[in-house]
Amino acid sequence: MIRSILYATDLGLYAPYVLQHALSLARAFNAQLYVVHAVEPLGLFAESVLQTYLDDDTLKELRAKGLGTVMSSIEQRVLEGFRDEMGEAVHDLDMIRAVRVVQGDPPLVILEEVQKLSVDLLVVGSHSHGTSLDTPLGRTAARLVQLSEVPVYLVPMLQHRGRGDF
Repeated sequence: MIRSILYATDLGLYAPYVLQHALSLARAFNAQLYVVHAVEPLGLFAESVLQTYLDDDTLKELRAKGLGTVMSSIEQRVLEGFRDEMGEAVHDLDMIRAVRVVQGDPPLVILEEVQKLSVDLLVVGSHSHGTSLDTPLGRTAARLVQLSEVPVYLVPMLQHRGRGDF
């Protein structure tokens, strides 16, 4: 039985399409829906720029408080974006129990959220917005299919529809 679902989003062009699948599943199973977005960690260049211009105490405070504030702000924007995309069906967003934005490697962040929330199903898109048509499955989706301990509902991206070759 499916009582809870985790929708992992890259917030890309096709995120609303994948969200519709997640909401339909939540509605069909009367399940709780959680949303997670993983933010890649700062690169070495960004870290070195921060270290150049900020003293150690300010840098520690930024990491402790600043990133938390930024993540919280992104979480609010994700929900606002969903509201804008949903239009008249905005009441469906009531099924979403929580939106989390977490910094880290996307497949690892998503799998940690699956464990933490004890969800019964994981919903993801097959590719991120920048993936080539020649790639059969995006990096994150492939890792999740390989490593997930719960079923993965994989939504094919619209950009790949209509191709005659398999």
